[in-house]
Amino acid sequence: MKYVKQFLIILVISLIGEVLKEVLALPVPASIYGMIIMFVCLLTGIIKLKDVEETGKFLIEIMPVMFIPAGVGLMSSWGVLKPMLVPVSIITVVVLIVVFAVTGVVTQCVIRSESKCKEAE
Repeated sequence: MKYVKQFLIILVISLIGEVLKEVLALPVPASIYGMIIMFVCLLTGIIKLKDVEETGKFLIEIMPVMFIPAGVGLMSSWGVLKPMLVPVSIITVVVLIVVFAVTGVVTQCVIRSESKCKEAE
């Protein structure tokens, strides 16, 4: 019963995100609204981490299974995607390198600022 309650909390937050998407008419996906609401609720203590932790871990564990339909859809659309394969591959590689670089720079900045704070103490 505990898992049903935790899953229900997550579903209600997702539903609120869907409602906000329709009401606000901003170009923001409902899942982003839901994540922001969940983050704020966890941060403020409206929802305790223990109230959603186990179901959240379970959903993260099964996440790879959720990508199977998308992969099958890509395979069935191969005829449409084939002419765009080279541009999409180039864009993917460039974006991947940029994300790696930005992540590295941000990580280095955080580490440096933490070490400066420790030295100041």
